[in-house]
Amino acid sequence: MKQEIIRRSDCGVKQCDLVKEFGLSKTTIFTILTNKDAIKSAKVAKGVSKLFHEKHRSSIHEEMERLLAIWIKDRQVKGDVTTQDIICHKAKRIYDDLKKNVPGSSSNQDNEEEFKASRGWFFRFKKRCGIHSVTKHGEAGSADKKEAEKFSINFQKCIKDEGYCPQQVFNANETGLFWKRMPSRTFITKEEKKLPGHKAMKDRLTLMFSSNASGDLKIKSLLVYHSENPRIFKKNNVIKSKLPVHWKSNQKAWVTQVIFNEWILETFAPAVKKFLLEKELPLKALLILDNAPSHPKDLEEILQENYPFIKVQYLPPNTTSILQPMDQQVIANFKKLYTRALFNKVFEECEFGGDNMTVRKFWKEKFDVLMAIRLIQKAWEEVSQRTLISAWKMLVPSWTQEEAVVDDTEVVKDIITVAQRLELEVEEEDVEELIEEHEEELTTEELQALLVQQQDNAQREASSDNEEQQSNNQPIPTADIKNILVKWKAVQEFTNAHYPDSAEANRINDLYSDTLVRYFRQMLEKREKQTTLDRFS
Repeated sequence: MKQEIIRRSDCGVKQCDLVKEFGLSKTTIFTILTNKDAIKSAKVAKGVSKLFHEKHRSSIHEEMERLLAIWIKDRQVKGDVTTQDIICHKAKRIYDDLKKNVPGSSSNQDNEEEFKASRGWFFRFKKRCGIHSVTKHGEAGSADKKEAEKFSINFQKCIKDEGYCPQQVFNANETGLFWKRMPSRTFITKEEKKLPGHKAMKDRLTLMFSSNASGDLKIKSLLVYHSENPRIFKKNNVIKSKLPVHWKSNQKAWVTQVIFNEWILETFAPAVKKFLLEKELPLKALLILDNAPSHPKDLEEILQENYPFIKVQYLPPNTTSILQPMDQQVIANFKKLYTRALFNKVFEECEFGGDNMTVRKFWKEKFDVLMAIRLIQKAWEEVSQRTLISAWKMLVPSWTQEEAVVDDTEVVKDIITVAQRLELEVEEEDVEELIEEHEEELTTEELQALLVQQQDNAQREASSDNEEQQSNNQPIPTADIKNILVKWKAVQEFTNAHYPDSAEANRINDLYSDTLVRYFRQMLEKREKQTTLDRFS
């Protein structure tokens, strides 16, 4: 039972749900999870039957299934179709990737039975991880239309009852952008029939877009990059706070909960408040989010202190592709506009830049992330109010009226025209393919990083739930907590100033701040809040 509790926790099941499912106390569940390494390594006593009877079940199988569960959840959040065949195919790919990284695995290959991701394995996996919303083998998959329709009806009733107007209702969503990628055939030119071995750069960053339902307020976009201080920033003495985007970084260029919260508090909420006051509208707003791991469920509590007028609603699972406003052609329209701006920039440099500038030379020598930021800002500004309004057609049809159709045909034609002037071969399907390529699925390496993040979050949650009990036994003096937080700040400043690899220093500092330091910071905040309550009670 202990191993099953640990396995379910690793698959993402919350501690409170484990309490209900197994009928045990919070303390017991916490103790099991705290000692999970010892429990997982223990051998089953003689005469005790194991929970699962799969042969040759190794640690690679265990990790593969944990990563697979995260991948399935990510697809469900995005609203992607997930069938048995798709899951089995991904499971085999993850398993093969993991096996390649195990020292000596190739030499033992003949002694181990190959993992086949069979039908029997699939049904045992579903039972272990508690997965129910997976389309059966051979059936056509689709997003949850019934749940989407139900939510839309309830949402429209909420809007009416609470008196929200389109200017007070907001949506935010993130997307990946390969800022240095062009259609696969663009490097076939008149002068160079082929460029053997040439591959377009695939530098990826993540963008968070947000606007209101009336389309007259676009929030400053969040941009997450893998480097905190790119060389071009140092060369041009860039002040990041003055960029047209909210600049953040981590090694994987992902939006984490910490980064998301900072953007909400420092950019989104102040902009919403300023807009409502300028428009002389009631100081209340509603933010619609999907269930992505980076969107914290306690966001309203985080906003409560300074922005209590902002309420949050989350879309039901597996409805993102139907209901998420930013996914209703807004992000796709932005990417086409970005591609057009990029082609125009290439043409401008090749035509008027001098120095015999060519597409390839521009790509290698002149195009950098700072230039990409300017193109991103230009494309976001060009997303029309009509496009932003039409995005709400599934949630609140009455708000869209005649704005329900967005036509990107002219943008695509412009891209093709500029490409032809550059003597590049680009057709409509190349542009559409490029837009789809920006949404590639998570790799095994990315899934492993997400698993670590989820385990850290689960450990913090468990520690928080049991803080009171531990404090009764060995309370930590508040002065000691304050002292260690001051010391940590000094350590951060010192390493940022003197460590030669600033990106690596920032990554490690962020990891430490997001895990261990955050635990003590939250403990201190709880005590200060309690002290305030006691003072006024």
